[in-house]
Amino acid sequence: MKTSSEPPGTLLERVRKLLAKAEANGVSPAEAEALTEKAAELMARYGIDRALLAAARPDTDRPANRIIDMPNPWADVRAHLLAGLVTAMRCRCVLLPVRSGKRMHVFGYESDLERAEILFTSLLVQMAHGLAATAVPATARSVRAWRRSWLLGYTSAVVARVRTAEEHAAGDADGARNGGGPGTAVVLADRSLVIRRHAQQAYPHTRKTRVTYTGSGYGSGFAEGQRADIGGKRLRPGGRAITR
Repeated sequence: MKTSSEPPGTLLERVRKLLAKAEANGVSPAEAEALTEKAAELMARYGIDRALLAAARPDTDRPANRIIDMPNPWADVRAHLLAGLVTAMRCRCVLLPVRSGKRMHVFGYESDLERAEILFTSLLVQMAHGLAATAVPATARSVRAWRRSWLLGYTSAVVARVRTAEEHAAGDADGARNGGGPGTAVVLADRSLVIRRHAQQAYPHTRKTRVTYTGSGYGSGFAEGQRADIGGKRLRPGGRAITR
């Protein structure tokens, strides 16, 4: 197998710098798009590099888990975004009952949890900036419903982009292989199976839920999400217990 010649830690540091630029006030849509493409490539490549390295040296990346709390407002949208991101990065998550906000238990390899959390934190900032800069149409029946639908559209767009970036990075890694050792698809499938078992052991009985909306801002939010600086290129949303 063959990985990038650039150390994984260096790749992740470059991603952090790109995301920091995207979070800054005054970044134009064109600048955000340019940052997106580069950050997407680096974040996905980092994940593949760590996975392939761990296939040869298991001590470099082990299964882990963490609990992430998401306060109101928009806690359900935040949870929806996090579920989509971690699923795209081959992690699993379960939404836990709490009185206020949302709490999610996420299972994954340490490197995948690290990059998912970095990206999630950055996207929350970018999403808040985008929503604040978007005027609610005078025709909207409910300002809150419109804004919630905008946020869900944004989430769908960035999740789709991250998922596509992950798929492209895996394909590129297979194309660059020099032979010997398991292929990238096999390595990633094995990792996914390990994480699924860890999540099932912790929560043997789960159910899926769907997020719905009534506002008309979904399309506007989706368009903004397509411009967001991410760490991958295109994703799908998840629900209460992600089992895909």
